[in-house]
Amino acid sequence: MTSSLTGFVRALRIAGVPVSTAETIDASHTLRLIGWSDRSNLKEALGAVLAKSDEAKAIHDRVFDMYFSSQPAGDLQMTLQQAADQVGVDEIRFASQESFYVRQMLSAMGIEKLEAQLLKRMEESTADARTEAEALSAEREQLTAHARAWVAQRFELFGMPATENFMTEVAVRRPLGRMGPQDMQRMKAAVTRMAKRLAQKHSQRQRIRMAGRIDLRRTLKANAGHDGVPFDLHFKHRRRDKPRLVVVCDVSGSVVAHVRFVLLFLYALQGAVADVRSFAFSHRLFDVSAPLSQLPFEEAMNLILKEVGSGATDYGQAWLDLQQLHADCIDKRTTLLVLGDGRSNQTNPRLDIFAQLADRAKRVVWLCNEPPVRWGSGDSCMLQYRPLCSHLTHCTSAADLDRAIDEALGAYA
Repeated sequence: MTSSLTGFVRALRIAGVPVSTAETIDASHTLRLIGWSDRSNLKEALGAVLAKSDEAKAIHDRVFDMYFSSQPAGDLQMTLQQAADQVGVDEIRFASQESFYVRQMLSAMGIEKLEAQLLKRMEESTADARTEAEALSAEREQLTAHARAWVAQRFELFGMPATENFMTEVAVRRPLGRMGPQDMQRMKAAVTRMAKRLAQKHSQRQRIRMAGRIDLRRTLKANAGHDGVPFDLHFKHRRRDKPRLVVVCDVSGSVVAHVRFVLLFLYALQGAVADVRSFAFSHRLFDVSAPLSQLPFEEAMNLILKEVGSGATDYGQAWLDLQQLHADCIDKRTTLLVLGDGRSNQTNPRLDIFAQLADRAKRVVWLCNEPPVRWGSGDSCMLQYRPLCSHLTHCTSAADLDRAIDEALGAYA
């Protein structure tokens, strides 16, 4: 397997295409069959082997054009590749490293020897020496330009995505109340990936469960006429509930720093979990499943905040609305997921109604943006709600919310 193919696969993975080892081996076989000469055919062939979706194919084509652009053909390309491998150009992470790697590549290609020859000829005064010095100077400029283009290309392929991934990971673990506008842009992509991962992970669990376990007694009985050879297999199937979420989100002013992100997560979750109902409230409870599933995120968020987020917080009224208007959406298959600080603005928390809802549900998971040390202080009702919850935890970041929803879906395994 050539280093060019290895580097290309690595660039695809960094860009978000999950290329497996088996697919990489298939790509190596493909490369041996068609070679490097026809880049158009190579692009299509590798795309068919390495990209398994329309989204992955689009990324593949973009990365292919970047990876193989500005690369001279023939011996010079091989020389540049060998020098880049020798000095580890693909490990570049910051733009400030470009000059360093350019010089390292040039050194690996023997630039010092060329520069020594150039200096020697420049010190001579003959016409032949001047002609050779001009040729050597042009060669040095050409090598430098190719090395600079190679390093810039590698930074765009490996450095920029690595830096962005690092900054996204920082944003994912940053407290939601401290996120700025730039963090939110990163969070859109990160949350979408989280939701897709959750959907894929738990759909795989469902497929594994569908296979069931072999029922040995029934299998032996059914194959008695075959001398016990199990031609006809019978399975034991244990009924499992499919994940069903009812999400209730506080969007009042007391949690305004968290609302934008929480709605973003709910927006991504609509397409990731087959059965999810989303509600938002400040004073009264509203079903927001439709705008979250049908409108672009910014429009959905602005509509929800305008229609729902303007009132004073009243958890008791929210539970009353949920019971009277939407009780049919909660049953023993349902996980009731509550996102809020539990501060009811000195109103009746209606623990009686919340207890009834909790009794109807499979489980109740409450994610509170305030730390436990503040539970029960002022108008906080968290200590009163806590005995009625299956799971209550402090949730401050995207990583916390991702982990909590993963655990909630895992209860259906």
